[in-house]
Amino acid sequence: MLKHIGGVEIQPRHRASCHCGLMELELDLPDGLMDLKRCNCSICRRKGAVMAYVPLAGLRILKGTEHLKAYQFNSQVAEHYFCSNCGIYTHHKTRSTPHQYGFNVGCLDGINPFAIENVPTSDGTNHPADR
Repeated sequence: MLKHIGGVEIQPRHRASCHCGLMELELDLPDGLMDLKRCNCSICRRKGAVMAYVPLAGLRILKGTEHLKAYQFNSQVAEHYFCSNCGIYTHHKTRSTPHQYGFNVGCLDGINPFAIENVPTSDGTNHPADR
């Protein structure tokens, strides 16, 4: 678990936003950031985001639902969400753990994901559901 990044404390309820600010999220992070990772699947390796995870109830869209767009591919199970105005990926529902949202750590207010060292990469290219 990670409670501070680059001198910024992860709040128990932390705000996040897209680049243009039309979308705002609130995340329940009472224990800080858990299970930080990148993924090497075809979409994640292109967006390059550091991701962390919360239960579905732990992410709320406070503003900008009308700007939220979803993208699905391949199995059509995972749902990747982004702002239709600025294009920033904010969060996604995974196919591996559909009871969780993954979210873009770089969207958290005040957080610089480049200040996080040694982020592991999960193997989304060889997903167990594809076997």
